[in-house]
Amino acid sequence: MAHGTLFTISAPSGAGKTSLVNALLKDNDPRICVSVSHTTRARRPGEQDGVNYHFVDRDTFVAMRERGVFLESAEVFGNLYGTSEHWVQEQLDAGRDVILEIDWQGAAQVRERISPLKSIFILPPSLATLEQRLTSRAQDDEATIAGRMQQARDEISHYGDADYLIINEDFDRALDDLRAVFRAVRLEQTRQQHNNRQLLADLLT
Repeated sequence: MAHGTLFTISAPSGAGKTSLVNALLKDNDPRICVSVSHTTRARRPGEQDGVNYHFVDRDTFVAMRERGVFLESAEVFGNLYGTSEHWVQEQLDAGRDVILEIDWQGAAQVRERISPLKSIFILPPSLATLEQRLTSRAQDDEATIAGRMQQARDEISHYGDADYLIINEDFDRALDDLRAVFRAVRLEQTRQQHNNRQLLADLLT
């Protein structure tokens, strides 16, 4: 059976990670799915439980973490986030590529536990552009934006951990770059060998 690849996609807040992933999903590629994380943070306007996140209270999250439910978990800006290991493995075994939108710490945790894994880091073209994007969202006050900018500098310093870097200056070009990563990974020799064993055996008979 074909086996999928796990992709972690990390970026500082405001770099456009979620917008790029949502645009990729509009291609309607049945081989790509996105993990829906559990979180303790409050819902933002327009978000739906089970679609954007599984929203749970802190006690429930902690109990799940203690039971070993999560492949990775992290605390970001006082909120807890976690990824269901069972769900991810189920999708990979079905041949789907799974996207995890997580920070660099979560990506490092996942890398130790699941293979194959490819990590993608999305960067803004400048810190000034990043700050402008955060401000234009009109979701946070000045103090929160300042905190996010400080967090962004720390996040960006870990870009070297990723397999692929995408600079989101022009959205359409960044989206094309993201598509190219998925296509390239599917053409890697090891994955082609795994997914086409019978064909290769027939060709060598």
